Amino acid sequence: MAIKYRKIRLRRRWMVVLLLLALLIPAAVMRMRLFPIVEELAVTRVTNQTARLINDAIDAQIRDGVVDYSNMVLLEKDDAGAVTALKTNISEMNALKTRILDTVNEEILQLNVDEIGIPIGNLLIPALFSGRGPYLPVKVLTVRSSEAAFSNQFTQAGINQTLHQIIMTITIDMTIVTPAGTEQVDTSSQVVVAETVIVGTVPESYLAIDGVQRTT
Repeated sequence: MAIKYRKIRLRRRWMVVLLLLALLIPAAVMRMRLFPIVEELAVTRVTNQTARLINDAIDAQIRDGVVDYSNMVLLEKDDAGAVTALKTNISEMNALKTRILDTVNEEILQLNVDEIGIPIGNLLIPALFSGRGPYLPVKVLTVRSSEAAFSNQFTQAGINQTLHQIIMTITIDMTIVTPAGTEQVDTSSQVVVAETVIVGTVPESYLAIDGVQRTT
């Protein structure tokens, strides 16, 4: 009787082990297949939303009249009205850089699940259920660093006319949390913050601030 009871207990233990394996193996396979997709989708959504926030922050400054070409660049002219030099307002550009970065950093940390979460439908059958279903949570944990740099671009805009654009490049390094774990995200966006058309010959040299490069 005792031997029969031990056999029954042993059989039950094996059934429990097999049941656990039946549950764990598919879960492990799903983790291996889906988690890389979750990470990729999360990085894409966070990157897109960050680019949107950067554009919105700069647009807000432009609408409020804070960003203006004449406040950022001084065109020096000779007695004949020809442009002889372009001088950049260092303090104005640094102030703009600080305002934009402060706004973007704050709003990145406030992104919610509806904005950067991943719809379940995107993982199952994206062709049919993309954007549908409950959201897998994604959150920006920290903004590790944020930097902004300016560059100048000159392009031909017509006969004896040159389009001068001041471009801001913003780079954000952040840590996000997804169901697949934590992930480092590095994203960079370029936005034209001010521009004007210069009539006449643009000087070959001009006074630039640190980090501002001339491109053509």
